[in-house]
Amino acid sequence: MSKNNNLPTYAIVELLMRLEQYSKAIGDYKDHRINHTEVLVKTTGGAIRFPETLIMQQFENPDLINDNLLLETISSFKPIG
Repeated sequence: MSKNNNLPTYAIVELLMRLEQYSKAIGDYKDHRINHTEVLVKTTGGAIRFPETLIMQQFENPDLINDNLLLETISSFKPIG
């Protein structure tokens, strides 16, 4: 895995904010790393995986991201400890 400086970090933060409506346990953004087409995001509450395409969609056209996509994403959340 390598650090990806080409992804808009604020789009990741925005996605985390959107996910807070489903779980406050996710926490705040700390760091991210990319692994092929998936992005591992470390938060103050644990770690969550995002498809890179979802981050870019949040950046380019966030209105197209529906609740089902967010719920699919939140299922990858792994809390600390």
